[in-house]
Amino acid sequence: MLLTPDTFVRAPLPGMERATAVVHVSPAVGAGFTQYTVEFDIAGALHPAPSQRFVYVLEGELNVGGHVLHTEQYAYIPPGLETHVWAVASARAAVIEKPYRALGTLRPPGKFLGSERSLTPRPLMADPDLQVRTLIPEDLSFDFAVNTMTFQPGASLPMVEAHVMEHGLLMLAGGGIYRLGDHWYPVTAGDFIWMAPYCPQWFGAIGKTPAKYLIYKDWNR
Repeated sequence: MLLTPDTFVRAPLPGMERATAVVHVSPAVGAGFTQYTVEFDIAGALHPAPSQRFVYVLEGELNVGGHVLHTEQYAYIPPGLETHVWAVASARAAVIEKPYRALGTLRPPGKFLGSERSLTPRPLMADPDLQVRTLIPEDLSFDFAVNTMTFQPGASLPMVEAHVMEHGLLMLAGGGIYRLGDHWYPVTAGDFIWMAPYCPQWFGAIGKTPAKYLIYKDWNR
C-alpha cells in the first residue's frame, strides 16, 4: 500500500491535545502495528498509551518525560510506562505503537532515548552507497526494529526481497522507485508505504540528492 500526502486525512486521536494525526497504517488494514504522524501545536500533547511506543522527531522540539528531543532524535517508551509527550514548539513526529509480545522469561525493554546523528552507519551488504542506522538496540527483548536507510543517488537494494516481516516505511528525503508486488511506483519525501509479509519489494534511489527513509519491521518473534 502506497499513501501520498495529497490523500492524507488529519484528525485528533483520543489522548491528544492541541495536535492532529495522520494515521498511515493500523490493524484495520491487517497490520500488526499502528503508525501515524502527529502534528503538534505549541504545548500540544500526546498522553500515555497502554502499548509500547516509538517516537521519532521529524521537526521541532518535543519533551518526552522531561527530556527535550530535537529533529532526528527519538524515544522508546515501554508498555505501561506513564510518559507524556508534549511540544516545546510546533513539531511533527512519527509514532509507532504495537502491543508487546513477550518472549519466554525475558523482561520487556526499558525506556531509552537516542539520536540518529550519533549512530555509526553501516553499509548494507558491503555497499558504501547504502547506509543503515539501527535506532533500536539489537536485543531479543525488543519485538520490533526501526532503522533509517540512506541511499546515494543511483544506489539500490541488492535484490528483490520477500520475507515474513512486515514494514512501515516513511520517506524522509529524496526519492526513487519502489517495487511493491508486481508494480513499480515513483516515491518521494512524505510518502508512506506499508508492506505486508511476503510482499516482493525493492527500492532504487534516483535524482541528484540522497534518498532516506524510516523503516519499521516486526522482529525477534
